[in-house]
Amino acid sequence: MRFMGLEIGRARRAEARSGYVPQSSPEFLEVLGLNSFMSAADVPVTIETALSVPAIFGAVNFISGTLAGLPLNLFERAQDGKQTKVKDHPLLTILHDAPNPEMTSFTWRKHKFEQTLSGGRGLTFIERTKGTEKVMNLWPLDPTKTTIKLVDGKRSYEYRAPGGKSFTYSANEIIDIPFMLKADGFCHRSPIMANKDVVALAIGATNFGSKFFQNGGVPPFAVKGKFQSGASMGRAADDLETAVRKASKDKRQALVLPEGLDIVPLGADAQKSQLIELKRFLIEEFARIYSLPPTFLQDLSHGTFSNTEQQDLHFVKHTLRRWAEEFEQELNLKLFGRENRKYFVKLNLDGLLRGDFKTRMEGFQAAIQTGQMTPNEARALEDRDPIDGGDKLFMQGAMMPIENLGQTANGTGGNGNGA
Repeated sequence: MRFMGLEIGRARRAEARSGYVPQSSPEFLEVLGLNSFMSAADVPVTIETALSVPAIFGAVNFISGTLAGLPLNLFERAQDGKQTKVKDHPLLTILHDAPNPEMTSFTWRKHKFEQTLSGGRGLTFIERTKGTEKVMNLWPLDPTKTTIKLVDGKRSYEYRAPGGKSFTYSANEIIDIPFMLKADGFCHRSPIMANKDVVALAIGATNFGSKFFQNGGVPPFAVKGKFQSGASMGRAADDLETAVRKASKDKRQALVLPEGLDIVPLGADAQKSQLIELKRFLIEEFARIYSLPPTFLQDLSHGTFSNTEQQDLHFVKHTLRRWAEEFEQELNLKLFGRENRKYFVKLNLDGLLRGDFKTRMEGFQAAIQTGQMTPNEARALEDRDPIDGGDKLFMQGAMMPIENLGQTANGTGGNGNGA
């Protein structure tokens, strides 16, 4: 079955093994169509409201975009264990260029990881030809229309397509990337919903901070003065409201008050309320949730030249690499099967150095001089044409065993001139 124009999928609605969803579970609210949850602070938290928090939006967008930008290659493994990059294969076009006629590989992967990092799961349907089971397209599934079930011990995915039709797929037809599985190994956790109180605090802090800038930049205030009657109080309030609006419209820096009236501010300013410190703390909290160094959320309050570089390495080694491993293994399992020993796909983390010319050149130089890479292999990684004689391995000739130091080519000592 072929789907056109489906959005990237993830399954946030999960059913229990018996098909019964307990009313005490968050999934029960989703079955009723209530896809938002009230936090302890009585702030409604949904995926959309959570993404309105800059730190969450930045974390999801940064990680998903980085993973989508990595080169995705197809390799063939020979019987002797030698691995060769495949340059011409129908599946390579699907994975590297376009998974279907309507989206690029970058768009598909970015959207897929956006669902995983927000709702907690990303799903893609593998369309195969009948009979030959050849992979034709990869189609993302709408998460709000996908239900994961466990029937007779086997996982299945039920998708309700536009128009009312329902389709059921087996596990080997779906590329499934969950953020974190629960103890049953079946249901999943959303990083946003699992930390909804922290998300609600961030939403509340943003809403509270916006109140400081209402009324043209004038904070809420009380008017103090000698009023003769309630009518005079009303006139004073009207006069002040008119003055505030006029000052805001004319962009005046001063507000002229009638004689005998004083303005007494209510509440505290952003600095005294520690709103700035709270927002910085929330950035650190979201960095912990996504295992992301704070510098990647534009928090350089504790950043230096040296530790920022180390955080860059930390991101690649401890955050990006595990997502790459999960994505690669899921693709290899679902596209080729468990018994496959011939083909495998792999993300190239070296693609992160695409904008670092100096580091790339120094790496190629070291690899060529130590015989680990031919000049043409290095040129191919730089999208340059091969050169004659560039397919040979080279190595620096100045190295020799330590016991031979001081000896000449003819086996005698001295400086090589017969001395």
